Amino acid sequence: MKRTFSSYGPVDTEQNYYVPRTELINRAYNQLIGDDIERGGHYFTVWAPRQSGKSWVMNHTLFNLLKNDNFYTVAFGMQIPDIKMLKAANHIIYQLNETIGKKIPEIDNIDNFQNVFKREFIDKPLILIIDEFDSLDEETINNIVSVFRNIHNERKKELSKNRFEKTYMLHGLALIGIRSVLGIENVKGSPFNVQRSIHIPNLTYSETNEMFKWYQKDSGQKIEQEVIDTIYKETKGQPGLVSWFGELLTETYNEKKDETITLKEWEHVYLYASNVLPNNTILNLISKAKQEPYKEMVLELFQCVGEIEFKFHDPNINYLYMNGIIDFELEKQKTYAKFSCPFVQKTLFDYFASSIFSYTGPLMPPFEPLNNVISEEVLNVPNLMKLYQKYLIKNSNWLFKDAPRRKDLRLFEAIYHFNLFMYLSKFLQKRGTINPEFPTGNGKIDILINYKNKLYGLELKSFSDELGYKDSILQAAKYGSQLRLKEIYLIFFVDFIDDNIRDKFEKEWFNKETNVSVVVIFICTTY
Repeated sequence: MKRTFSSYGPVDTEQNYYVPRTELINRAYNQLIGDDIERGGHYFTVWAPRQSGKSWVMNHTLFNLLKNDNFYTVAFGMQIPDIKMLKAANHIIYQLNETIGKKIPEIDNIDNFQNVFKREFIDKPLILIIDEFDSLDEETINNIVSVFRNIHNERKKELSKNRFEKTYMLHGLALIGIRSVLGIENVKGSPFNVQRSIHIPNLTYSETNEMFKWYQKDSGQKIEQEVIDTIYKETKGQPGLVSWFGELLTETYNEKKDETITLKEWEHVYLYASNVLPNNTILNLISKAKQEPYKEMVLELFQCVGEIEFKFHDPNINYLYMNGIIDFELEKQKTYAKFSCPFVQKTLFDYFASSIFSYTGPLMPPFEPLNNVISEEVLNVPNLMKLYQKYLIKNSNWLFKDAPRRKDLRLFEAIYHFNLFMYLSKFLQKRGTINPEFPTGNGKIDILINYKNKLYGLELKSFSDELGYKDSILQAAKYGSQLRLKEIYLIFFVDFIDDNIRDKFEKEWFNKETNVSVVVIFICTTY
């Protein structure tokens, strides 16, 4: 049977390329069974963003559990529209009856839900796996978890009894969702052991590489290693995105299966993935990122001055992290927030830029001379920035009127970057390509222009002070060297600048270490 990459729903190990993730499956199995079978298993959560393989891992855990006759194993989902507390509890009862063949009566009061798990109704230790548990409303989650908490505490009082003698037969419990359900606001605490909570991580580079090697061995079609490396770089191993790009490269746009898949094919696929093709994972991320109050945090992450400290218990950071929009990195013994992967960051940048500035107005007067800005061979970036400055002076009053602002009513720094990107895109149109690049995932934005087979690099910054200015020049030179450019443009956005300061700072600097010239340009944002 021919295998394929699958990016929607649980992966079929008979038909799809996959990563075994044996260690995660064994860990979940062992936690549900417990270290000492007589003392009971653990109650824990399984969490990760959508399309990360949660259900797949737990389905394989379930498959192993069903081979064990010492337990009843019941698994089901809770993604039912508008399901409330009592209905949710009775849905659990229904699933128990359907799976283990009992006739546990429905309840008409949530206070009676705990009795459902007593030995009089369930004659063998029960392992319960509930998917999409966090799709329930907060009140329902709190009440059902309170029942599990009480059962957990009662079972701890009966450690001397064997597993068949305990009052409550709920031996092990796994709640699956995009968030851990460990931080729910309930004064009584939680039965779930934070250390035993299972987070489903992204695929490693090695795992991603092995999947594509598997395809090459099966199909006989080669894939350039640089393509695989780029897929991992763009997705950071997010399972749904890795498989989606695998599907697009090897099936949807794979017209010549007897030829090697190269970076040229990758660029074609990436263009379609970015601009044309719907993807449920990405659509879901956009829907979350544009919601208030989380939108403010997302826009702050695009800033170029300073970094945002990652604190798990900050509700906005927690929400974005649990939904796969952001991740964290450790630097100098501090944790900082960053976007989860370059593809997500670019997608959100493009979404906000195009939605906020869907209309940019005329870019210049109709008969503006352009001979010193663009020719058939070259693009003059300094003169193009002067043209953009004139555009801002003329249009800023209406252009930014409805743009998102901070609490102090100042525009988010990213708004100017979005606007410049849209301006350049519309200025060049079909004559060249404009791509935003994010080398670090936070605090650094570059715009790469490809015109007449020549690359122009623009590094965007906000001016802080003279020390930051010098550091920015050095960073720009190093980045220009990475791009193999002899010249790179460092664009500073400032609220105000007079002619004397402009003369002092708006210069071209040559870095001997990299042999790169850094051309500094200031864009004034207020008038």
